[in-house]
Amino acid sequence: MNTYILALDQGTTSSRAIVFDENGRPVAAAQREFEQLFPRPGWVEHRPEDILASQLTVAREALERGGVNPARIAAVGITNQRETSILWDRRTGKPVANAIVWQDRRTARMCDELRQAGLEPLFRERTGLVLDAYFSGTKLAWLLREIPGAAEAAKRGDLAFGTVDTWLVWNLTGGKRHITDASNASRTLLFNIHTGEWDDELLRALDIPRAVLPEITDSSANLGTVDRNILPGSPMIGGIAGDQQAALFGQLCLQPGMVKNTYGTGCFMLLFTGERAAVSRNNLLTTVAWRRGGRLAYALEGSVFIAGAVVQWLRDGLGIIGSAPEVEAMAASVPDTGGVYLVPAFAGLGAPWWDPRARGTIVGITRGTTRAHIARAALEAIALQVADVLDAMREDAELTITELRVDGGASANNLLMQIQADLCGIPITRPKTVETTALGAALLAGQAAGVWPDDAALNQCRVEDRRFLSVGDARERQARRDQWRRALERARDWAD
Repeated sequence: MNTYILALDQGTTSSRAIVFDENGRPVAAAQREFEQLFPRPGWVEHRPEDILASQLTVAREALERGGVNPARIAAVGITNQRETSILWDRRTGKPVANAIVWQDRRTARMCDELRQAGLEPLFRERTGLVLDAYFSGTKLAWLLREIPGAAEAAKRGDLAFGTVDTWLVWNLTGGKRHITDASNASRTLLFNIHTGEWDDELLRALDIPRAVLPEITDSSANLGTVDRNILPGSPMIGGIAGDQQAALFGQLCLQPGMVKNTYGTGCFMLLFTGERAAVSRNNLLTTVAWRRGGRLAYALEGSVFIAGAVVQWLRDGLGIIGSAPEVEAMAASVPDTGGVYLVPAFAGLGAPWWDPRARGTIVGITRGTTRAHIARAALEAIALQVADVLDAMREDAELTITELRVDGGASANNLLMQIQADLCGIPITRPKTVETTALGAALLAGQAAGVWPDDAALNQCRVEDRRFLSVGDARERQARRDQWRRALERARDWAD
């Protein structure tokens, strides 16, 4: 009889579930959106109950659509939006507040105060992260500070904190397991990536009691059993990883120097560095990739704020395309951008520039500029930003990078992938299964269940769809990138 893995992919705007077979092929899937809450400017929240209910619903729907008997599920894998923070009562299992989403900026002032107190080097050295409201540690500190009685209850051990993986596992196991894996722990500003433990000095800096924190576990292991009232057969939870780390594993980037890039609204690039935590000189993050067999593995991470969102802007802001897929044909109708460069710094620039005052800019416009030139410049802007992050990773990691593995919605755009190959000077490879985040969670869980006993057995699970080879010469590539840098300088440090 066939064996299956159920992957729970809990994202920012929706929950998904995908059933994979023993070959890592998707059998059935389901997806459901849930409400986004914006109680104040800069605040973003979710109801934890909505996260849970939507995830359980799609899990059951996926099994039904695939005609899969829950008893044939060898293991459940979980991947999640990483920094979203939830605090709940251990006795009742009820949240004491809404989840604070990773996008939320309410703790920006707290981060400023920590920087002014001279603590940024400590956080950077211990966690590999920058002091930013993006991460979950200051979110937890805010909840304990602002909710009446929460700080005292947390010290008594009456409250439980977790990112979304922790919340799901707590509920899936009927409150028996309060855990997080090392990849999610590494995004909290509370985890020492070198010792693999919660860091007491960082906890004191944020006034967070250790009693509120979950146990840190491997990313692939027997992590608990799903309550039979939720899934008949009570499969084990075998894998947990934050969404970008799960995608890295799903792309089988298991050797130092292997790198993946996910093209979504923004881009997330992760370079696997093995058991070495590479220190960035170019404003990249050092993060835990996963922990297996008690051994930590690391990655460098760089984020591009605006990628697919620039195509949405062409559609919704400028109205020059009717739907996002139209951009490829329009951009392909001209041989180049006609000298036009578009810098999509709509919300500042991410890695490696980290300029919050940069703003969107189009330069090089002439009377001959058409919609097609702007469309092509938008695609080139995505690829140029990715190339900048890749260069920073090469320098920081001091590793040879031979190819870039890609996934995410915009990776389906063949013209964009060819432009990317040309600008990076290395092959771009796209897998047939582009749902690599869910696949990564499934592979981690399947390894724990013995479905794939070792890494070599995983190779059957990644089938290449297409490989894009770099064309053109190095001088042409460098000229385009030099012009891009000139355009960047005109966009940077613009806003007050």
